[in-house]
Amino acid sequence: MTTTPARLTVLAGPTAVGKGTVSADVRSRYPEVWLSVSATTRPPRPGEVDGVHYLFVTGDEFDAMAERGDLLEWAVVHGRNRYGTPRRPVEERLAQGEPALLEIDLQGARQVRESMPDAHFVFLAPPSFAELERRLVGRGTEDAEERERRLSTARVELAAAAEFDQVIVNDDVHRATDELVRGMGIRTR
Repeated sequence: MTTTPARLTVLAGPTAVGKGTVSADVRSRYPEVWLSVSATTRPPRPGEVDGVHYLFVTGDEFDAMAERGDLLEWAVVHGRNRYGTPRRPVEERLAQGEPALLEIDLQGARQVRESMPDAHFVFLAPPSFAELERRLVGRGTEDAEERERRLSTARVELAAAAEFDQVIVNDDVHRATDELVRGMGIRTR
């Protein structure tokens, strides 16, 4: 049950901090929260489903979306792939009064702040940098060069936590999820 009016919540944080894991926990335990599906030019990771985890699009398709203004935000992440949030589904959910959550990177969060300053901005932080590195290595989806690129980006992104309305340390997925949804005005279970 929602206890406050619905507004957009933006969840951001460094690579491997667990944004996807927390978002999946929100999807599983709090189905009343609508979770935006980002478009990306990167290939799917094992187990990822098009339209559920991401909208996997070609570079040309992504360019066309950006040129038409169909993206609320978009960015090149880790110097390689593009990610963006389709605008229309977000605007439709907010107009219907549904709580909406975006799981995006720091660049995207800054763009959303420009166009939707009333949104609630949440930074998901790791318990420590060593734990962040352990999680990135443990997921095994990037080679050594890509891991180092992502860790370099993460060092910069961690310094941006002060730009956010709320910082949640992801030391336990269920606890972090509950803290996130409480910040959205939803009663935890």
